[in-house]
Amino acid sequence: MKRIAIVGAGGWGTALSIVLSQSPVAHRIALWAREEDVRESLCKVRKNPVFLPGFTIPAAVEIAPSISEAVRDADFIIGAMPSAHARELYCEILSHTSPHAVIVSATKGLEPKSHLRMTQVIGSLLSSKSQHHIAAISGPSFAKEVAQGDPTAIVVASAHAQTAREIQHEFSGPTLRLYTNTDVAGVEIGGAVKNVIAIAAGVAEGLGLGHNTIAALITRGLAEIMRLGVALGAKRETLAGLAGLGDLVLTCTGELSRNRHVGIQLGRGKKIEEILASTPTVAEGVGTTAAALALARKAKIEMPIAAQMHGVLYEGRSPQDAIRELMHRPLKAE
Repeated sequence: MKRIAIVGAGGWGTALSIVLSQSPVAHRIALWAREEDVRESLCKVRKNPVFLPGFTIPAAVEIAPSISEAVRDADFIIGAMPSAHARELYCEILSHTSPHAVIVSATKGLEPKSHLRMTQVIGSLLSSKSQHHIAAISGPSFAKEVAQGDPTAIVVASAHAQTAREIQHEFSGPTLRLYTNTDVAGVEIGGAVKNVIAIAAGVAEGLGLGHNTIAALITRGLAEIMRLGVALGAKRETLAGLAGLGDLVLTCTGELSRNRHVGIQLGRGKKIEEILASTPTVAEGVGTTAAALALARKAKIEMPIAAQMHGVLYEGRSPQDAIRELMHRPLKAE
């Protein structure tokens, strides 16, 4: 029986503990929460009212008191932490785990300072002999819907096809279907940058704009994601799949989208500091906006929607001005 450790008990990490405990392949599962109050609630009442209210954690899931106890002897370690904390936590994880453990990133973001993808952060901490033990999972997957058993399809990507197939076999179940891919860059870029476009879609919603506007933002947003992804080595077909277009549509239109919610509040006139202070959950798109633009400048490509969102988030630009500037850009062929 394989042991799976989940580091990070936000909504996604908690939902993964629930769905993986119901897999037809039997596992020993450990879940660790960084927040002390969340850890205490998980231990005492087996609930996570902060990040995933309304669900009980199955008895088969062990609530680990520390990272070291969570990852010790684990065959698979899922990192479900915010990107800003990833390097620190992976350093701790790797000091307590076997070199044979497979590290699976479930974080949809870029490291704020280095702009690295999560598997690149992990790879920088591992020896060359362990590089084939790295993977990422991404795709259209609201945590609440995964936890309640709605059929969900995501992608597992690893540069080593056998690693992806092994994760696919271990993690797939009656309500969670995994597809394999070797395009790690595409899967991670799609999962991270779609959050930026989702903020823009939320801004349009908050301004009271209609379906035409949202459809245009999604379509032109996908063009920006593809432009950046291809410049960074991704494949267009990956970004047209579950981890790209699929996740983009979900995050731009779904009521459960944290990044869309941030955009709606911005469109209604609230300041980003006020919005972020009002919720314990992390909207990865806020930090990813700056990272994506930095990568775009380095690659010498344009990302006009992301640039306008950067203006709204960090430069005091009004949402109305951002939309106006996008519409007044020089005319061009599609």
